Amino acid sequence: MAEAFGAVLKKWRGLRRMSQMQLALEAGVSARHLSFLESGRSHPSRGMVLRLCDELQLPGAARNQLLTAAGLAPAYATRALEDADLAPLRQAAERMLQRHAPYPAMMIDRHWQLLELNQPAKLLLGAAGITKGSSLIDALLDNAALRAALDNLEEVERHSLARLRTELAHFGADPVLERAVARLQANAAAQGAVPEAALPAVIPARYRLGGQVLSFFSAITQFGGTGDLAMSELRIEMLFPSDEETRAALAGL
Repeated sequence: MAEAFGAVLKKWRGLRRMSQMQLALEAGVSARHLSFLESGRSHPSRGMVLRLCDELQLPGAARNQLLTAAGLAPAYATRALEDADLAPLRQAAERMLQRHAPYPAMMIDRHWQLLELNQPAKLLLGAAGITKGSSLIDALLDNAALRAALDNLEEVERHSLARLRTELAHFGADPVLERAVARLQANAAAQGAVPEAALPAVIPARYRLGGQVLSFFSAITQFGGTGDLAMSELRIEMLFPSDEETRAALAGL
């Protein structure tokens, strides 16, 4: 059974750590009216729902959830990547992946599942049996070959944990991300990890491949201005060499 609008709104307000008064002020409505919306005594218009979504900085899926709970049509559709309407975005993603060679690049979804890889990424990750369709979260946690290949596994786990926490805060609730955060937190506790006083400018992941260590940092790109739910959650992750040895090795591929 779908949750009532007021319950969904209250949950998201709590996740964003906003009081009724604060959200009401930001949205330009009275605290009394917001209270009535949460209690079900008032019914919101579509414009009001979208205004609250903006102030709560909700992702597309959560906006659809709030609209549906209010008995309104969702704002975002979910199309297949092959859909003709998505051709410009798909072509842009393919261009980014291929033009990034000889450096690795990949397209991932909200659960870090690999949707596309360029050839250097296939070479790098394929050595550990990670291919299109694999989950990078599962690989980091359970793929023995990848874990053995990462020279700084504990550091990569801590960095991934911080990133997953940020993504989970954005999405609000996601069982896949929640399980990953719980496991990485347990790993950090078992390792006795303590926060560093100051982080370095570059936090690389160091892969041992064929007797050589390749060191990378990553940049993540996502699509803006799209009304498609699936495309709004996609990420293009591009790896860059963090030292001259890695740059020269990749240039020689």
